[in-house]
Amino acid sequence: MQDLAKKKINIKSPAKINLHLEVIGKREDGFHELAMIMQNIDLADYLEFEINNEGLIKLESDCNDLSLSDDNLIVKSANLLRKKSNIDYGANIFLRKNIPIGAGLAGGSSNAAATLIGLNNLWDLKLDQEALCSLASTLGSDIPFFINGGIQLCFGRGEILEKLDTTLKYGAILLKNPNVSVSTAETYKNYSNRFCDQYLTDRKMIENKRKNLRDNGLNNLNFDNQHLSIKNDLQLVVENENDSVKQALYLLSKLENCLTFSMSGSGPTCFALFKDIETAKKELTANYKMFRNKGYDSWVCTFLEKGITFI
Repeated sequence: MQDLAKKKINIKSPAKINLHLEVIGKREDGFHELAMIMQNIDLADYLEFEINNEGLIKLESDCNDLSLSDDNLIVKSANLLRKKSNIDYGANIFLRKNIPIGAGLAGGSSNAAATLIGLNNLWDLKLDQEALCSLASTLGSDIPFFINGGIQLCFGRGEILEKLDTTLKYGAILLKNPNVSVSTAETYKNYSNRFCDQYLTDRKMIENKRKNLRDNGLNNLNFDNQHLSIKNDLQLVVENENDSVKQALYLLSKLENCLTFSMSGSGPTCFALFKDIETAKKELTANYKMFRNKGYDSWVCTFLEKGITFI
């Protein structure tokens, strides 16, 4: 314990965007069967972990809009890891928040996975990736993706992962109205009410959808400076109900050199892709004031080959 007490772990916890989000249908367990491509981006929170002598999980943050209690995914993750590992250690955790909340960028899920990875190291538990992914899947559907990160196919409710052997060099501009957030649960509920009138029972259809994304998903993202194609089924619901999403998509569509634009996850963050980060930076510089005047926060991001990293 004495050696462990001296340790301090710092972790970069990145956001994600969806390069494909297809809702195949509603499952009998209440979740939705999904086929997705998820990609980490260089918009990140930062977490610091150190052992405390009280056997407690103590979370602090520079973000005043977050609950720091037991309902926070960071605290839930830490408590689950303590329980499963049957240890008495505690931890002081500090979160520096950059990823907007309720934005469709899975910041909370990323933080949860970062907590599992960070405390596994801090407490010297020596759990492997498979064990961490198993724990992550009990905490939330997006969380297992972040254990490995990068770019992955995500099936089931998000917990069935297949790493893609590719590196995409796009630059991205993100837009989000800071006064608007979207409930993921409500969005799926609304989508279900409109498009899922019965439960999924056809396993062959599910496998065909998965195979199609494996075979063709990345073909839509190969380019020679032509327009790309991104599918997000949830956008069908959110765009019609949320003026900030509708306007963000319109603004992005008008940007020079924009290859494609889409909403990420359940929104309301929207993004446009450009052939490289330099092009994206130029576009943001040229349009930053206009985005601000329209009420949007904006970021320019690169794609990451890896997800959560020690720093």
